[in-house]
Amino acid sequence: MNRGVSVAARPVTVTVDGQAVEVPEGSTVREACAKAGVEIPTLCFLENLTPVNVCRVCVVELEGSRALVPSCSRKVEGGMVIHTDTPRVRTSRKMVLELLASSVDLSAAGPEVAEWLAAYGAEPERYGRRAPARTARPDLGEAATVAQPPKVDNALYVRDYSRCILCYKCVEACGEDAQFTFAIAVAGRGFDAHISTEFDVPLPDSACVYCGNCVGVCPTGALMFKSEFDLRQAGAWDPARQTVTPTICPYCGVGCTLELHVQDNRIVKVTSPLDHTVSHGHLCVKGRFGFEFVQDRDPGG
Repeated sequence: MNRGVSVAARPVTVTVDGQAVEVPEGSTVREACAKAGVEIPTLCFLENLTPVNVCRVCVVELEGSRALVPSCSRKVEGGMVIHTDTPRVRTSRKMVLELLASSVDLSAAGPEVAEWLAAYGAEPERYGRRAPARTARPDLGEAATVAQPPKVDNALYVRDYSRCILCYKCVEACGEDAQFTFAIAVAGRGFDAHISTEFDVPLPDSACVYCGNCVGVCPTGALMFKSEFDLRQAGAWDPARQTVTPTICPYCGVGCTLELHVQDNRIVKVTSPLDHTVSHGHLCVKGRFGFEFVQDRDPGG
């Protein structure tokens, strides 16, 4: 075969909830489900990151498989028969959502998460009322929780680990999928597992370059723009009053696309589209946080 000549992947036919669909070889089960018009819930998956299979919300039932399989990473094979809404799948997703919601604050995780909790009849409260702090030993009738005060140690973003579900997205974005800084990783085991810097040093003393790519991929608000955090604390954060304006980053010649989120004629945060061919949703510190020059903002705020 000549070098540089692309060969289209051969098509593979699978069955999703009784519907035959054809997808390219190498596609994931999740992509096959999307082709069939079936939406699969997920918290740890993102198009611009390597799947790590940790949230387990996307599991589906595959005929011939002993265990439920993660649809975000399992590759399709010809003749696969996939079921996405069996009692076994619903029970698994319900329990995962219950365990997460009983120990983690999901209030900033987006409306779709609340919809999933309702759709699967999740009852987090059946594990008991939340213990007051992550380090506390839960009393009888209390559900263990990761609750702890937000960490506000820089002027760019806030870390609120009471919202962290350990989806690994921030770790992947900080590592080989985007930044190659490797400033953070998951430390500890079991319920003590948490996102940590090397040797658990304070963030300003770590290798972090404040690109904010971890903030850009966080699905629950555990990582949040300081500007958004301050507005939420003041009760003034209102996405319904925000507009999103695409533009090109002015700082260099790479040409990253920025999405300016504007509320009350002020930029409150900056994102980048996942399908942008230059940045794939990732930005540097200037592109993500260097918007203060266009408005009168307190540099220390």
